[in-house]
Amino acid sequence: MRSLMRWSTALGIVAGSLAGAILTGNLSALALTDEQVMERLRSVPVFTITDASGSPLVAAPESVTEGVDAPNTPVAGVFISQEDAERFLNNLQSQNPALAGSVQVVPVSLAEVYQLALTSRQESAGIEFVFVPMVDEVESAVDILRTQGQNVNEFEGVPLFIARSLEGEGGFLTIESGQEATAQGEQERFIPIFFQQTQIESMLARLTEAQPSLASSIEIQVINLEGLIETLQTSDNDELNRILLIPPTDSLQYILDSAPQPQ
Repeated sequence: MRSLMRWSTALGIVAGSLAGAILTGNLSALALTDEQVMERLRSVPVFTITDASGSPLVAAPESVTEGVDAPNTPVAGVFISQEDAERFLNNLQSQNPALAGSVQVVPVSLAEVYQLALTSRQESAGIEFVFVPMVDEVESAVDILRTQGQNVNEFEGVPLFIARSLEGEGGFLTIESGQEATAQGEQERFIPIFFQQTQIESMLARLTEAQPSLASSIEIQVINLEGLIETLQTSDNDELNRILLIPPTDSLQYILDSAPQPQ
C-alpha cells in the first residue's frame, strides 16, 4: 500500500493553491485549455432529461419581484444520480403525463455537459445547466464540516470528498494509475476525488489497515464540484491534470449494465 499511495506536496500546489482556490475562489489568471478541463471530467457519467431529439428538458425561471427585470435563462437539471433522475421523471409523470411521456433519462459525460455549457454561453438564448446533488452526500458533507468545527447548516453545490494529510504541508493523497511506468520508471500518480463519502472511507480503511499509524493523520476534506470546475477553468497549475474524479458506484454500474453485450 505504501507504494500505491503518497501525499502530494509538490511545490505546495495541491496542499495550498488548489485547496485555497476551490474554497475561497482566489484563482490565478491563466487557465487550462477547455480540452484539458474536459479530459478531467470525461470519466464521470451524469444524467439529464431529454426529448427524443436529445434536447434537454428546461424550466424557465419566473421573476420573483413584480416590475423588476430578472434573468430569464432556461435551466436544465443535471443529475449526479441516475436514481434521482428517474425519481424526477416519475414525479413528472404524475404532474404532467403528456410531457413525461415525451422525455427520458439519458446518461452523458460530465465533459459533454461542460462543452454544452460553453456553447450555450455564446448563444443569446442559451441554457443554464444546474447540478442536482445526491441528498445523502450533501448531508454527509455537512456532517463532516460540523465534525471539523465549522458552523454550517447547509452545503451548496455537489459535494466531493478528498483525503488530506494533517501533517507537514497537508498534502492530498495520491494513488498510482495502474498503467505502464513512464520513461523515468515511475507510475503516473493521480489525486482521487470521490462523489461519495463511502467510497473514500473504503479506500482509507484499506490504507489504514495496511498502515495503522496513518489513521490519526488523515482527514476527509469536502469541496464542491462547481468550485472544482471553476478552478480547472481559471488555474494554470499542472497539478490539476493529476485530478481523478471517481464517479458514484451506482452510476458506474448503470453504465456497465447499459453497455451493449458482446455477441
